Amino acid sequence: MRTNMKLSLTVLALSLALAGCASIPPDTQQLPQQDLAKVQLAADLHLASEGWPAARWWHQFQDDQLSQLIDTALSASPSLDVANARIGSALSAFDAQHAQRGPRVDLDANANRQRYSGNGLMPAPIGGNVYNEVTVGVQAHYDLDWWGRHKAQIAASLGEVNARRAEYAMAEQMLAAEIARHYFSMQNGWARMDNLQALVELQRQLVLDKEKRIANGLGVSDDHLSAQTRLSLLQQQIALLETQVVTEREALRALLGADASALTSLRPAQAQALPHALPGKLGMELLARRPDLQAARWRVQASLSNIEAAQAAFYPDIDLGASFGLDAIKLGKLLQSGSRTLFIGPALSLPLFDSGRLQAQLGGARSERNALIADYNQNVFNVVRDVAQAGARVQGVENQLRLQQENLRASEAQLRNAHARMQQGLADRASQLNAEMTVRGQVDLGMQLQNQRQNAEINLNVALGGGYRGSSDFTASAQQ
Repeated sequence: MRTNMKLSLTVLALSLALAGCASIPPDTQQLPQQDLAKVQLAADLHLASEGWPAARWWHQFQDDQLSQLIDTALSASPSLDVANARIGSALSAFDAQHAQRGPRVDLDANANRQRYSGNGLMPAPIGGNVYNEVTVGVQAHYDLDWWGRHKAQIAASLGEVNARRAEYAMAEQMLAAEIARHYFSMQNGWARMDNLQALVELQRQLVLDKEKRIANGLGVSDDHLSAQTRLSLLQQQIALLETQVVTEREALRALLGADASALTSLRPAQAQALPHALPGKLGMELLARRPDLQAARWRVQASLSNIEAAQAAFYPDIDLGASFGLDAIKLGKLLQSGSRTLFIGPALSLPLFDSGRLQAQLGGARSERNALIADYNQNVFNVVRDVAQAGARVQGVENQLRLQQENLRASEAQLRNAHARMQQGLADRASQLNAEMTVRGQVDLGMQLQNQRQNAEINLNVALGGGYRGSSDFTASAQQ
């Protein structure tokens, strides 16, 4: 009978506690998330082949020097230390949240000497005398987490860890891309300098030809001045390219965190033609491929867990506590059986009135969720824009290169014709030199377009995630 009465009183107490909880305001302003399944590229964006970048996408350039530079940077670059430190900070926060869910055991010990008032509440023989009190105790606490507050906080911390890891992957991709851009810019500078040196030699011959014609009364000084000006401009371009090569080299050195002798072994390398690829469809595959999109999505999931934790704070907090110890007014009696103390029992904490603090915390968590959803939605549009623009640039540069190759072939044909006419005595040396310079000019333009194509290809690889492969199934991942 007494057992049934105690059970009834317990149920009644819990019912009253739940009824007395602060009410949870309804969530009426949640923003919808962008549906990635509907995201596609425009129909006119299509390259020769379809596909996604490989994890080490820079190997497609078939340049051992580039691969070695990127591998070295990814293994020990100062620019990745910050991202790695952020992962460590997120892991520490996760460990702290996970530790709070488990039981806690504390050891307390204290000793004091006190004189009790002879005119106070304590009668003689305690009152008016001095006593030493020694206490040693072990206390244990365990939060039952009935409403899943700690579980939600752990899930939110795990979401931040995963977001930081995705950001680290994005930092790796950006580092590899920057190294590739500076490396190809330096290679392009070397190649263009060699071609411009050949142009300078042709221009010098043309200047000498103008001088001979003037000496023989067959030319005018304006033609000679124009040729001299052209020669000076070519030499100026070479000087600018020399500065560019040094600038790109120092940028590479900074990215690698290397000393002054680290890049002395770099040598000119010929660019390779690439089979450019663009996926026919994006959809949810894009979420799994873009690290920054994964990070934004993980933060949205973490914000949902924070909301669950904020809602759980409205319910009673039940803590199971126990303590065992020894307490004596004389040190000699501390270890006697009569000095034992024991306590075990649950503790209930119920929010009844808190001036709106819980509602403010929940409102803040919901506002943060909406901000993260808005950021995620904008990231989706930004990512699709990046892919579309990168694909369009690759297309555009390919078209320009095709036209430039046609012009180069036409210039080479003109050079052959000029050489044949000169052999037949139908044209002078200047005509052949001008034709050769036209060919060299087309070659220089082709090198510039080649560098633009390399940059466009790098941007496309990064826009498509650079070989990153994450999970788009966040529900399953969060429960693991």
